[in-house]
Amino acid sequence: MIVARTFIVNSIPHELLEASQIDGCSDIRYYLSIVLSLSKAIIAVLTLFYAVGHWNAYFNAMIYLHEKNLYPLTLFLREILMSTNIDPSTVSDPELQARLADLAAVIKYALIMVSVVPVLLIYPFVQKYFVTGVMIGSVKG
Repeated sequence: MIVARTFIVNSIPHELLEASQIDGCSDIRYYLSIVLSLSKAIIAVLTLFYAVGHWNAYFNAMIYLHEKNLYPLTLFLREILMSTNIDPSTVSDPELQARLADLAAVIKYALIMVSVVPVLLIYPFVQKYFVTGVMIGSVKG
């Protein structure tokens, strides 16, 4: 909310409010017609931040869900990652131990790609707004 408020205060001139009031525009109409249309950048950035945070959230599901058919994808990926942990003391052959370690690393990297691909697919559509919206909170000199 603070980032969105700062964006609106710094980027939308007060003269637009005065001009819209002179034209007979109500406050709600001003907000819906002018403020929201000029705030596309910050809305896109905040939506992307929320979506990435929601996509990566697995802890609440891990606490509250006990049925595997209700688990989100990130919790399934976490379970796959945890199940690939192999205790090296159980395997006596060093060559087999090295192959199992390599297999665990490949599985880990594949899971990382599965979890990142949806965000990478969404980002190009939001990227033009993202650069503008993120720079709003920066220090101006």
